[in-house]
Amino acid sequence: MLRTLRIILALLFFAGVTLLLAGVMLPLGWMAKLQLLPAILAGNVIVVVLLVVLTLLLGRVYCSVICPLGVLQDGFAHAGAALRKRGKRPGGPYRYRKELKWLRDGVWMLTVAALIAGAQVAVALIAPYSAYGRIVRSVVDPVWPVALVAGLTLALVGTLAFLFGRQGWCNSVCPVGTTLGLLSNFQLFGPVIDKEKCRSCKLCEHACKASCIDIAQGRIDYSRCVSCYDCLDSCRFDALHFGYTWPRRKAAGSVPCVPVLGTQGTAEAAQAPDNGRRAFLTGTALLAGGGLLKAQKKVDGGFASVLDKTVPEREVPLTPPGSKSVKDFYAHCTACQLCVAACPNGVLRPSTDLGRLMQPEMGYEKGFCRPECTKCGELCPTGAILPVSREEKTRYHIGTARIARSLCVAERGVRCDNCAHHCPSGAIRMVENEEGHPVPVVNEALCTGCGACEFLCPARPVSAITVNGKHSHLEQ
Repeated sequence: MLRTLRIILALLFFAGVTLLLAGVMLPLGWMAKLQLLPAILAGNVIVVVLLVVLTLLLGRVYCSVICPLGVLQDGFAHAGAALRKRGKRPGGPYRYRKELKWLRDGVWMLTVAALIAGAQVAVALIAPYSAYGRIVRSVVDPVWPVALVAGLTLALVGTLAFLFGRQGWCNSVCPVGTTLGLLSNFQLFGPVIDKEKCRSCKLCEHACKASCIDIAQGRIDYSRCVSCYDCLDSCRFDALHFGYTWPRRKAAGSVPCVPVLGTQGTAEAAQAPDNGRRAFLTGTALLAGGGLLKAQKKVDGGFASVLDKTVPEREVPLTPPGSKSVKDFYAHCTACQLCVAACPNGVLRPSTDLGRLMQPEMGYEKGFCRPECTKCGELCPTGAILPVSREEKTRYHIGTARIARSLCVAERGVRCDNCAHHCPSGAIRMVENEEGHPVPVVNEALCTGCGACEFLCPARPVSAITVNGKHSHLEQ
């Protein structure tokens, strides 16, 4: 019963987060805010306390239900077990393995050091929610740096899960799993071994994809148990049940289970098919194998191709309204790509700069940051973009427009006032130059850096008016 409930909840969370990251179900933004690392970075005390209490009560339920990368690994683990059962993959069933403490603790300490040092690019590479976000975005809208890192991550995590279940990534590399493992050492409820009934058949050990059940010693390593409850359904002697862990753990850790002749479980019995996740595995395969064709270039009247705008050089990168400053934005962002998925104007995209690789940056080649849009701040789970109202957004100055006179067609006598006509803040007005031609002039005090002028400028491939970012987003 517990295992079935876990699978249903896991599939619901997995589907919800996937649709959210694909930009389909934005009302499910609360699922992103339940992710542990984003909640810590955002200072979301309520969510952090909720997850801590949940872990202290039931163990690492977060890893088996809420974390999308963990649920994805279950799909690969199930595929590996199914092929192994059919003899198409070498290797025996799952078995108890000692934890790779040096690797587990080493990665955790490096992650904490990177967080303290503000090296968010390093944290983003290994954060589970962010890693899954990049995988989804690479399918929906592939961009080379994100797609490359996402492909390598999927290959590594998938291979480890296929071969070793949750022991490979969750219990050896993932810093979130290690953090929750420290807490789950003290969990109150979970699988418990009854040593008097146990016959050392090892069916539960063979079913444990976390490799944390040691039947020889009659104990469970709760720091690595992901609360999947697969073991509960595998025991034939009612020697494993869900219960209060504290009094049982000490006794079970010192007295091994008593083997009985004729009751040794076979590998075939330990590998009973897990029909509950067949649909999930099929969906995962479709997700991993899907792709979208790039849109064709627009044409003017069916004849001449319209040149795409090139990305201008900006001295300071643009970050969204709601980010306190460029420094604060990149210190909190874990590159999960959720804001990129949510942006309806095509303004946000992953950066290719090595210093902030995969973290979002703004560009106005495909659209501009509309004053009424507040999607990114509403959904950001890390606090990199704070939620702001439409009225508050107009007071944020994220950049300043600059005019390249040599590129402006108005300077050559062509009548054009696109930038002034469409500026939502009234920061651009037309004045006559020395030749008597109306040309645009920017009032920097009024300019908010929304990019409407840059996007709508007819000059190609480089806009005659571009927006340079500001280090701090001062309010008017």
